[in-house]
Amino acid sequence: QVQLVESGGGLVQAGGSLRLSCAASARTFSSLTMGWFRQAPGKEREFVAAITRASSTYYADSVKGRFIISRDNAKNTVYLQMNSLKPEDTADYYCAADLNGYSIYTRQAEYDYWGQGTQVTVSS
Repeated sequence: QVQLVESGGGLVQAGGSLRLSCAASARTFSSLTMGWFRQAPGKEREFVAAITRASSTYYADSVKGRFIISRDNAKNTVYLQMNSLKPEDTADYYCAADLNGYSIYTRQAEYDYWGQGTQVTVSS
């Protein structure tokens, strides 16, 4: 069982930055693929970014060049640095963990554990 707790959401003006954190309870955190998804009001949840156990990363086109995913295995934490935020980035952001740490997955169904989410609001 892996518990994930997100933090760092909030209200920010367009062009600003936020850093989301996701703390994991797993002793095997370093072996997990970690992902970030988001769900805007009235829309389906979508992939944002993922990082493998080897720290290979992958981003959705909508955030490429603006967001950075990283991990600190000593702290069992994955981060999402969000820069140049736009109003369309407004959403609930969710952290997810996949037990197969060797691959990047962009589909929700591939992930085994989920956090409760943290809200990000970008004002224009």
